[in-house]
Amino acid sequence: MSVEPIALWSEEAMGTFDEEGHYLPRKITEDDMGDASLEEAMAGTIIEFDDGDLVEGTVVKIDRDEVLLDIGFKSEGVIPARELSIRNDVHPEEIVSLGDRIEALVLQKEDKEGRLVLSKKRAQYERAWATIEKLKEADQVVKGPVIEVVKGGLIVDIGLRGFLPASLVELRRVRELQPYVGRVIEAKIIELDRNRNNVVLSRRAWLEEAQKEQRGDFLTNLKPGERRKGVVSSVVNFGAFVDLGGMDGLVHVSELSWKHVDHPSSVVQVGDEIEVEVLDVDLDKERISLSLKATQIDPWQEFANTHEVGQLVYGRITKLVPFGAFVQVGDGIEGLVHISEMAAHHVDAPEQVVSPGEELWVKIIEIDLQRRRISLSIKQAAEGGEVSEEYREAFGAHAYDAEGNYIGNYDYSDAEFTPETEAQAAWADYAAEQSAAEASAPTTETAGSDPS
Repeated sequence: MSVEPIALWSEEAMGTFDEEGHYLPRKITEDDMGDASLEEAMAGTIIEFDDGDLVEGTVVKIDRDEVLLDIGFKSEGVIPARELSIRNDVHPEEIVSLGDRIEALVLQKEDKEGRLVLSKKRAQYERAWATIEKLKEADQVVKGPVIEVVKGGLIVDIGLRGFLPASLVELRRVRELQPYVGRVIEAKIIELDRNRNNVVLSRRAWLEEAQKEQRGDFLTNLKPGERRKGVVSSVVNFGAFVDLGGMDGLVHVSELSWKHVDHPSSVVQVGDEIEVEVLDVDLDKERISLSLKATQIDPWQEFANTHEVGQLVYGRITKLVPFGAFVQVGDGIEGLVHISEMAAHHVDAPEQVVSPGEELWVKIIEIDLQRRRISLSIKQAAEGGEVSEEYREAFGAHAYDAEGNYIGNYDYSDAEFTPETEAQAAWADYAAEQSAAEASAPTTETAGSDPS
């Protein structure tokens, strides 16, 4: 087996010989300097700059107190730890890493120790001011992490130290600011003064603007007539505000219930979950009008559906007025007994016949659903008639004829009878009065006889 020898010599590795046998050494350098001197060539490789200039370089060393940056100068530039970041008390390794390409501002071309002193945070500051001024002019937002809690607010890193007052952190003032440290937030620039190095931010202004856009979308999609579920957010004298999940709407006191409402708190409380109907949406004023009673059964409509003119209903006198008396005949339903319908005889004042709180039977003589008025009669009720269905259940079939008219053939004097409802008791009183009246009335045979 043969082994190829390893070549230890070649024309490229060593010099060569010419035809005459003279040795020609291998060319290892090339003179490309022309007429320039070595000093001039060295000077051409070094960048030129002055104090205040922005330069770019590579991080070549990180110490506890400083960072060395190679910017192509005759020596590395030094960035003191305090000039690395606008943040206080941070280690250089938290800001930069070996090999990072960063920008720095020249503080001193040569200090008393002959060093080139640079500042990363001031380079960042210069760049940030240019950006922030443009954003302020365009009414745009800035974004950055909260780095510190100071007296009266927060410091936000937006390339420089932006001050966010505590009163402008949220829509409502917050008490505890520490939880915001580390959070990245967006804010509007409300004050900018480069001479005083003053930048004041407002997150509340940004939130209000964002909320306004959301409100616009919410209002556009909200249509009158639709029903929404919400939570009562506040109760005031004139109504209740309901959070619909995008913004609050108002349920006016007149729209809380079909009944009379003395104060909204008697109907709803803060935190109640309720269903409401949208009455109106004002896009310009950003107002929503809601109704709670629109989601409930209209008692007037219900009364009109279950009662007819001519029927007898049981009621309670609620108020006397010069022209008659108001009688409650249903939940939230009041009708008027005009003074002319109080008795068969002439009545000068309602109190001659009835008094507030008194309960009695009245006959329906008119139902005006559109105007929400019911006309009643006491004197016509005394003549009898058909009892409304709700009261028929209070008596057995023996008390009515086939048409539902009360015939009063039940013996209420029976010792075994005990009224179970107010209606039964009222009918018992009515029957007793009728019986007494019939007993005391003169008959035809005796009316014209001689008393003697």
